[in-house]
Amino acid sequence: MWDLGLRSLRPIFLIVVAVACTGNAAAQSRAGGGVSAPTLQGPPSLQAPGPLTPSPNALPLQSPATSPGPTIVSPGGGISAQIPQPPMPPATPLPAMKAGEAALQAVARFGREAPAITAGLHWRVYADRPDATGAFRMIKEDRSAQPTFVLPQGNYIVHVAFGLASAAKPVQVRGEGARETFEIPAGGIRLEGRVGDVKIPNAQISFDVYKGSQFEQGDRRPISSNVLTGEVVLVPEGTYYILSKYGDGNSVVRSDIRVQSGKLTDVSVTHRAAVIMLKLVPQRGGEALANTDWAVMSPAGDVISESKGAFPRVILAEGEYKVIARNDNRTYQHDLKVITGVDGEIEVLAR
Repeated sequence: MWDLGLRSLRPIFLIVVAVACTGNAAAQSRAGGGVSAPTLQGPPSLQAPGPLTPSPNALPLQSPATSPGPTIVSPGGGISAQIPQPPMPPATPLPAMKAGEAALQAVARFGREAPAITAGLHWRVYADRPDATGAFRMIKEDRSAQPTFVLPQGNYIVHVAFGLASAAKPVQVRGEGARETFEIPAGGIRLEGRVGDVKIPNAQISFDVYKGSQFEQGDRRPISSNVLTGEVVLVPEGTYYILSKYGDGNSVVRSDIRVQSGKLTDVSVTHRAAVIMLKLVPQRGGEALANTDWAVMSPAGDVISESKGAFPRVILAEGEYKVIARNDNRTYQHDLKVITGVDGEIEVLAR
């Protein structure tokens, strides 16, 4: 999860406070109502776009603290279901308050008609004005689903984050207390990679998630890098593209997806590739020669992979290649054709 620092919140606060000063306490969210702050932005060759396949083992969007629920299939190809939410824990009694204090109760949901979010929230309460250094001082913080903040009566800015999505707005706390509902239009992405019907081991594949479509112009940084298979990335609803890299070779797939609020998008990225082990041998079936330098090149002469050793393994996209082995100041070549899913051992003859 990407966390938001005090200084990176300042633009949000200035916008929200300006709206409050003109008498508009809230802005309509994409979900149809309520107040939503600008969504968080993350920190900062290839094959054609790869196919997205709904996973048969999808789970509802959840934080690690919640339990698996019924199957949900991705909007990328099939059925898309609302996230079944466990019941909200009962409200706790109001804590004792001193003179001049009041209670602020807060709850977050995916949209006007959506149920409350029951886990994975990070709440922060800030002073509504910057201090002498220009920073907004954080007064209280909570990670429960429905917190109750006891605060001196006055004005505050409340921010809530759900993964990479967030909302913020100004609130007034008076003697009778206040209850505020925040709408966070967010969904989740869960990823896996396959070659044919075979799932790619987690250690051999990585995913980067980018905001927008792969066809948009501009140099962008991923909002989430090196995502592991099965991890859930929580993001504002919208369009994203996934860059999936299988191994250290040239098996790379880019795929656009659409994330909907309150839904989990399970994405299965299909790679057309194979695992090849290389050996330099004096004769067929002979013992591999150690201290061999290897290079795998495309037909155009681009170097795809370089390695050293007796038994290097390389993952290559489907296609034709030239393998070059160097040992004892001599160079040997071998033509290679890679077929999707056909892993193999290639012997290069040292003659």
